Amino acid sequence: MTFEDLTTIAPLILAVLSAAAVLIVDLIWPGRSPLAIATALLTLGATAAVTIVVGQSPSTAFGGAYTVDALTSFLDVLFIAIVVLTIMFAPDYLLPRSLPVAEFAIVLIFAMCGAMLIAGSADLLLLFLGLELMVLPGYLLAGFHKSDSYSTEGAIKYFLLGAFSSAIFLFGLAFVWGLTGTTRVDGVAEALSAIIAGDAPLSPGLAMGLAFLTTGVAFKIAAVPFHYWTPDAYQGSPTPITGYLSVGPKIGAFALILRLFVEALGPLSDVWLPVIVILSAITMTLGNLVALTQDNVKRMLAYSSIAHTGYMLVGLAAYAGGQMDGLEGLLYYGAAYTFMNLGAFAVIAALQKRTGVTSSLGTFAGLGRKEPLLGILMALFLLSLTGIPPTAGFFAKATVIVAAVEAGGALTVLAVIAVLNAAAAAFYYLRIIVYMYMRDPESDAPALRHGALMWGGLAAATTMTLLLGLLPSALLEIVTDAAKAIATIP
Repeated sequence: MTFEDLTTIAPLILAVLSAAAVLIVDLIWPGRSPLAIATALLTLGATAAVTIVVGQSPSTAFGGAYTVDALTSFLDVLFIAIVVLTIMFAPDYLLPRSLPVAEFAIVLIFAMCGAMLIAGSADLLLLFLGLELMVLPGYLLAGFHKSDSYSTEGAIKYFLLGAFSSAIFLFGLAFVWGLTGTTRVDGVAEALSAIIAGDAPLSPGLAMGLAFLTTGVAFKIAAVPFHYWTPDAYQGSPTPITGYLSVGPKIGAFALILRLFVEALGPLSDVWLPVIVILSAITMTLGNLVALTQDNVKRMLAYSSIAHTGYMLVGLAAYAGGQMDGLEGLLYYGAAYTFMNLGAFAVIAALQKRTGVTSSLGTFAGLGRKEPLLGILMALFLLSLTGIPPTAGFFAKATVIVAAVEAGGALTVLAVIAVLNAAAAAFYYLRIIVYMYMRDPESDAPALRHGALMWGGLAAATTMTLLLGLLPSALLEIVTDAAKAIATIP
């Protein structure tokens, strides 16, 4: 290992040291949640600063197995933002239930390390290691509330299906490795380009490998019909963890898709494009249709999360159809979805500060009068998830849909399906707003006092949701550079 290698992986090293720092603080001063939280936020802030600095100069480490480019830096900062916001939202929910905040932060940061490893991986084996490092802590987090049977049930389902999907994904990697002779992302792309240039037929083994990879990744992003674990895992998990699970592993899995399908399997885009189109259409449609029937808001947002996976796949399909804007739209959507969805789950967590409060629709009745500020913020996040201007959600949806229209052909039909689904989704999002402002509260309990961290996290999520909708150009420049770093399709 050289000094250049250490410099390249400095953000990843700092991320690991952040988790170690929180662990040491908790060992020396057990039960001091504010101290553990302060340590986590300070070290994560330092990690973000180093990530930005290192990202100014693209470089590689370990013989090219790990790379730092514009995409790596963008995704790493986004992962850090997800973890920081989750840690800020968590204490108000965890402390009343006597759940350990320091352990929560440690496991969360280790999951972030796996996501950061995925973002910079330029080797298939490293991609798989990063994927497992990201999802294994997720299983622990899903079952974090050990005395809650729903949390345990959701964690078991998440673990079993997650392990099953990881095995399928690994089989796919083995097929691709065996038939191309390399595990390097660029090497796989070159081998596949040579096959395409020589007009050689797609071998059955390679087709099987591609099918395994697609299935494994579809499980991780909760695409239909591989979404069964999502509603139970989301509903059973503690609400701040549900917020994290709805964005962290999803963005990490899309980072895997970008490195694998866009970079390594880019030459076979004509082969996997029809599969992505079908997955996108059925995922957004079924996610929205089932969400329409839900009375539990956490479960409703779980199916909503499945639908948003379908919208993001529209961007990937548009890119495979020859539109660079599709890739940029996918990255922009990931950032916008992060802040608006985390914000929505933060409001639910705030309402559940008082133990025994459920996430049923009735919990939101009269919220606009009982806690006006929380009602306004929840309405904003829901309108953004719907895609109402001038929020981040509107611009994110518009970007991927326009890219699909410009690609033409079957992708125009996919764009129409996306528009119809966005319109259908408005019903269940606006239904919550109706309950907040047009229903009387079910309880006369006084309004709760929420912590400064909760309000700070909500302020950050609100600001980003509005800024990404009102001033999208700043982030567009960043995602354009990130997309160019991995684009392989002319």
